[in-house]
Order: sequence, then C-alpha cells, then structure tokens
Amino acid sequence: MRRISRITVAGAATASLALALSACGSTSTSGSSDSKGDKGLAIAYDVGGKGDQSFNDAAYAGLEQAKKEFGYQTADVEPTEGETDADKEQRLVSLAKQGHNPVIGVGYAYAAAVKGAAAKFPDTTFGIVDDSTINTKNVADLVFSEEQASYLAGVAAAKTSKSKVVGFVGGVDIPLIHKFQAGFAQGVKDTDPKVKVLSQYLTQTAEEGGFASPDKGKTAAEGQIEKKADVVYAAAGLSGQGVIEAAATQKVWAIGVDSDQYQQEALAKYKDSILTSAMKDVAKAVYNLAKSVEDGKPQTGIVRGDLKTGEVSLSNSNPKFADDAELQAAIKTAKEKIISGEIKVKSS
Repeated sequence: MRRISRITVAGAATASLALALSACGSTSTSGSSDSKGDKGLAIAYDVGGKGDQSFNDAAYAGLEQAKKEFGYQTADVEPTEGETDADKEQRLVSLAKQGHNPVIGVGYAYAAAVKGAAAKFPDTTFGIVDDSTINTKNVADLVFSEEQASYLAGVAAAKTSKSKVVGFVGGVDIPLIHKFQAGFAQGVKDTDPKVKVLSQYLTQTAEEGGFASPDKGKTAAEGQIEKKADVVYAAAGLSGQGVIEAAATQKVWAIGVDSDQYQQEALAKYKDSILTSAMKDVAKAVYNLAKSVEDGKPQTGIVRGDLKTGEVSLSNSNPKFADDAELQAAIKTAKEKIISGEIKVKSS
C-alpha cells in the first residue's frame, strides 16, 4: 500500500519546490488521471540524460512500467552541466520533499548525493544504480555483474572476427567500466587466444564527456578499425552511438551495451551492423525497487543482477546473430559455465 504520509506531504510541497527543481535540472512529471494525487517513483538521470539510447533510457523504461502498473505520478529529472554533489543532493531532496518514493539516482556519480538525501529522509526509500558503497537501511544499491555479459560479448566477438583483431571502447577510465573491459577481454582470450584486443578509454573523468560525446566514440572506433578491428564493443553511454556509427560506416560489427541497441529507433539506420548488445536490465531493477515500495517491503542493501537472475544477458535481436548455431552454442556453453562457477569472470 502507498504511505499516507507521502500523499499528505506531496500536496503541501509541490508548488513550493517547483522552482528548486527547475534550478537543479529540467523535470518531467506524468501520471494517470485517477492517481489520487499520489506520487511514486522518481529518477534523476546520469550524464547523457534521457535519449542516450542506453543506460538512462533503460531507467526511464522502468519508470514508465511502474507508472503504468501503479497509476501514480512519476518524475524524471535531467542533469545539468558542471553540477556538484550538492546540486545532485538538492535534486533528490526536492523529489523526496514532493512525496516521491522511491527516489533513484541513475549512476555511480549520485553516491554522495543519495547518502546525504537518505539521511535527511529516513522514511523514503532511495536507490542508486551502479554503486555498492552506501550501507544505509533506506537505500538499495542496484548493481550488476556487467563483466559476465561482457564475457559473452567477448565470446561473440572472437567467434565473429575474421581479422583476429577486436576493439573495446570505454567511456571513462573508472572501475565500473574496467568490469566491462575485463570480462570482454577474458571472453575473447578464452575463446581464441590468437585474437588481439585493442582497448581505449575516451576520458579520465565523466566531466570530460566520456559518456556523452558520440564524436569521441566515433574517433576512437575509427582508430581501432584502422588497426584492423572488425568487431568493436563500446561501454560508453551516449558516446557509444559514435562507435556504432563508425562500425556501420566501415562495414564492421559493433556490440552495443546496457540496452538492446539493435532495437533503438535512433540507431535504426545502423542496426544491421549491431551484432548484439551486452545488456543489463536497469529497467527491471528500477521497476522492482518501485514495486517493493508499493508492496510495503522496500528493497535495501545490495541488490545484484547477474546471468543467473537473468538481469545481464546478450540480445538476440539481430537475426544474423540469433541464427548462427555455432556462435549460439559457444555462448550457451560459456553462460552455463559462468553460472555454475566453472568460469570465474574477472572484474578488473
């Protein structure tokens, strides 16, 4: 059941906080006409914002599912350029004051902000995607074993490559993206030790645009393709669109990330070059947290999605990938060995 206190607070706070929210990033709200004024899930986007065809859009899909099922008002807030941890915290605080519950920071960059906001609103459930450092009773750390899906992407790349050279493009040189690189490289080498893996990070920090610069991704991929890479895997958020564009232009394969990028409308003209995508079901994680609050049993602590739970996987949308029996058999075998523990996938 919804908390009565949330409904009461929402009505009192909405008007007074509209300006505060607009100062901290653009906001969109929506709900059904019979939502009785109740406010549920709110999300604050990571760098790149809504429309990245990847990480943030997956979170939005989870929000849309919750809104449709529970019939309440939701909110989603865009980041602003050059914002501080204090700006992020104010954004989350504003959403909580309005009565939204749960409130989710999409991305590890919200760690300090979620911790601060959760301390101020102990009766509100907060979530953070891709961070496991917050040990607070009203916070759910929504994390994934990205290295496992990346290992399968490595298997796919090694089996598909004709040149025996494949590429990895990471958005930002941080531990989270190291997981993607490590799993991918291990999957490649375990499948075919003769295949060379070229790796490049676009920036050292997110503030430099590593997750939000398709031009940087395109340039990096072009450089790897010049060195004979014929499969390029990007873990770079919005920047990955540039990697996919470069692959399509040069008639080689790209492997997408986070969402099934073969199905993304913005990438439709490149989809025939998207072999598969190493997905993590951010949408499901976001929805599940909302449902746990709706059911009166909020998730808390570390909530991990992996191959066993089905929350990381490879997409099968491209028929050329799905119909390749030999490739599918190799991926199935690797998946089973990871789940059983026979294969230990590295995370760094």
